[in-house]
Amino acid sequence: MSFVPGAAGGARPAVFWTDRPGRPGPFPPLAGATGADLVIVGGGYTGLWAAILAKEENPGADVLLLEAATIGFGGSGRNGGFVSDSLTHGMAHGVSRWLSEMPALVRLGRENLRDLAATLDRHGIDAGLRLTGKTTVAVAPHQVAELRALQRLHLDYGDDAAWLDAEEMRADVRSPTYLGGLRVRNTGGLVDPGKLVFGLTEIAARLGVRIHEHTVVTGFTRHRSGVAVDTIAGPGGTAAGTVLAGQALVATNAYPAPLRRLRHLVLPVWDYVLVTEPLTAAQLASIGWTQRQGVTDAGNQFHYYRLTADDRILFGGYDAIYHRGGGVGEHLAQRASSHDLLARHFRETFPQLRPVAFSHRWGGAIDSTSRFTATFGTALGGRVGYAVGYTGLGVAASRFGAQVALDLLARRRTERTELRMVRRPPLPFPPEPLRWPVVEVTRRALVRADAREGRRGPWLRLLDRFGIGFNS
Repeated sequence: MSFVPGAAGGARPAVFWTDRPGRPGPFPPLAGATGADLVIVGGGYTGLWAAILAKEENPGADVLLLEAATIGFGGSGRNGGFVSDSLTHGMAHGVSRWLSEMPALVRLGRENLRDLAATLDRHGIDAGLRLTGKTTVAVAPHQVAELRALQRLHLDYGDDAAWLDAEEMRADVRSPTYLGGLRVRNTGGLVDPGKLVFGLTEIAARLGVRIHEHTVVTGFTRHRSGVAVDTIAGPGGTAAGTVLAGQALVATNAYPAPLRRLRHLVLPVWDYVLVTEPLTAAQLASIGWTQRQGVTDAGNQFHYYRLTADDRILFGGYDAIYHRGGGVGEHLAQRASSHDLLARHFRETFPQLRPVAFSHRWGGAIDSTSRFTATFGTALGGRVGYAVGYTGLGVAASRFGAQVALDLLARRRTERTELRMVRRPPLPFPPEPLRWPVVEVTRRALVRADAREGRRGPWLRLLDRFGIGFNS
């Protein structure tokens, strides 16, 4: 493999997690009209969990899952594999938005993660789930005080949160960039995203869910018995037939939804990732990292990184790119400037690994809302439900979102549906052509805040007042 030191150009332009055998299917496109009790739109984590939960609740229900590309094609197959019990995009963000409900939100998040793990265990799915917690590192002086304050917050809610000073942090994971770190051991861990999406697909199929790939849902209309779901299928976009269903559930996340309202609530932001070749035993010893927990740094523009089962390092984040018009085309999955920047930051973080080459590079669209947490609701008189907008923390929270959407479709009044986070939607994003400059101004303001010891300028403070600003 050709390799340019410090750059990512020699890496294979493919997603590491799904660039391996073991994918279930293929599943044929929908062909002809059909019916179902529940149609699920989107074959990622939310859609798969909704299908599984619906069939576990009612094994006799006819559940049809339609995916526009292939199962796990979007963020579910492209993420870093960080599993969090947070439903609020982090503890600090939740406290700043829903303080009075935080005890319930924290408990529900922990129960959700526990039930996720139990489902995988019950069905015999090895998704590489390891609940090792996470370390957030300070790489700038002002981040030390921020993380110490965050430690106190975690302790207030009963978490196992320990502060590591610079020496202790570097003894755990060896990087000259570390000034300290917050090790939280009980709030999540890591999973193999590909194995998880493949395992959930296997469970859904085993339970009797009908799955069709390469089937695009173009819209919904009311029908006397529920909802009519219009579809096209195949590379040529030919009519696949209408599905007459009792209900439908939208789980498209960053991708264009057949419900127009969601296009104003969800913003697709592109995130980029590198994976190294497997480290040798000597290289692995040079960085320590014996607990093998996930690591993030504490800036507004932050990196996340982890070891894989075969001792590669996945290194992603920092750049968060919104393309004018909200593009999500696959041509955007490769961005040389972002990948090369990640390669340079990797060398700065682990200079002892300078000879290591990168094997894979890719990008994925994250479904962000203006409040950085998911939004839930129904449309067409309660016939269509949705849960979208996890903003990068959906690996576990998607299961909770699927359950909320099913509760709403069933008109069940539950502890979940009574949450303000569920009952009140986020503020919509402005339409284009205004959206792109607003996002760009906000992104640059976050960069300036990182450069000014975390001090948020007037634009970010204004967004904070309306519950929009980033605060995690």
